[in-house]
Amino acid sequence: MPEITVDTDDYEMEYLEAVRQREGLETCDQALEFLVRKSIREGNRRLTGRGRALYPVKPQGGHR
Repeated sequence: MPEITVDTDDYEMEYLEAVRQREGLETCDQALEFLVRKSIREGNRRLTGRGRALYPVKPQGGHR
């Protein structure tokens, strides 16, 4: 998956740290990924009425 840099302020880092501890994650990056995935899942659930699994997209051959 591509890496994305997210700038955070002190308040956001405190929030990510709280999520990290609550969910038993190792890093704040994992907490941010957890929150993004959760948001996508909840949006999909609102649109489709059911949950969907999220999997990384693997590039094929030379296509971009």
